[in-house]
Amino acid sequence: MLDIVSRRRPLSLLAGVLFAQILLLAFQIKREHDVRLIRYWAAEIVTPGERAATWLLSHAGGAWNGYVALRRARSDNERLRAELDQLRLHNAELETQAGEAQRLRGLLGLREAYPEVPMLAAQVIGGSADPSSHTIFLNRGERDHVRRNMAVITPDGIVGKIVEVLANNTSQVLLLNDKESGVGALFAGTRTHGVVKGTGDFAPRLEYIVNDEKVHPGDVLLTSGDDRIFPKGLLIGTVSDAAPGNPFQVIHLRLAARLDRLEDVLILLSQQELVPKQTEASEAAPEAPAAPVVAAGANQVPVVGPSLPSTPNATPSTTSSSSTITSASPKPAAPDSHSSSSTRPTATSAPKPQTTTPTSPAPSATQPRSPAPPAPQR
Repeated sequence: MLDIVSRRRPLSLLAGVLFAQILLLAFQIKREHDVRLIRYWAAEIVTPGERAATWLLSHAGGAWNGYVALRRARSDNERLRAELDQLRLHNAELETQAGEAQRLRGLLGLREAYPEVPMLAAQVIGGSADPSSHTIFLNRGERDHVRRNMAVITPDGIVGKIVEVLANNTSQVLLLNDKESGVGALFAGTRTHGVVKGTGDFAPRLEYIVNDEKVHPGDVLLTSGDDRIFPKGLLIGTVSDAAPGNPFQVIHLRLAARLDRLEDVLILLSQQELVPKQTEASEAAPEAPAAPVVAAGANQVPVVGPSLPSTPNATPSTTSSSSTITSASPKPAAPDSHSSSSTRPTATSAPKPQTTTPTSPAPSATQPRSPAPPAPQR
């Protein structure tokens, strides 16, 4: 072993000297940017180790953060999911309450618009199990003075009528699209009358409209009041299509009220016509002054100055005269025929002009004439 080392000592010494020489050359030689060559070699030698160390540390940190440090992530995830489910339920509840508030606001607005008409709010509590019968059940009955053939409406339009009062707090409503249902109707524009009959689906028909009548899709239909159930003027729906038939037109309607989404309705306790309430502006408007009553003709001249005293020889007045003449001074009283001559006035007054009208009748022969004015005394 010592022999081998002693034999290769010159080679090792040569290799060491060469390596030291190369390092000295690398230290002396400069490359671009005035950087020594030995620094480039050092960077090339150290960079792979640094990359390997960086990769190892990054993956080790990811394993720690992904598995070891998240040992409670499962419990946190379950808790967050439970909170999310609760928030979804609460959101659905709030949406339901908002929809209910909107429906009740519509019912209240309709109730306030017609304060003179007795109405009763009701909720839909069930429906018919028979597919051929379109009926619903309300939570109002005899205790609420509900009777048969009372109209059931919504702010959108009419719904149907009460056909049975089952208990103190339950009643049955026959919907407008039932085959047994019928409502008197008229067009809002032409005022042509007809009858709306249910067909078992959501498109009832309007019957008894002659072929000569012009009917267009979109025409509005109102209740006519002929059935003695629904007051006149309530909205039924619009025309969806119309075609000539024999002997009457075949007209299908699109109902204004959504009968498949009923939750809250109004029951009309009487057949009183719905008259809107007057606004405060119209109630507070002052009444117009009454026009003056004119007893005489249209061409009558208004009286100016003092009125004439009544005298025995005054000409009878008529309301049909076309003009009225007034004197500037009152006429003195006529002298009495039985008075003494010494008591007569010393001066004569101007005679009162007579009012003449073309239509005035001549004085009667039996009418006493006024005595002539006496002569003045000297």
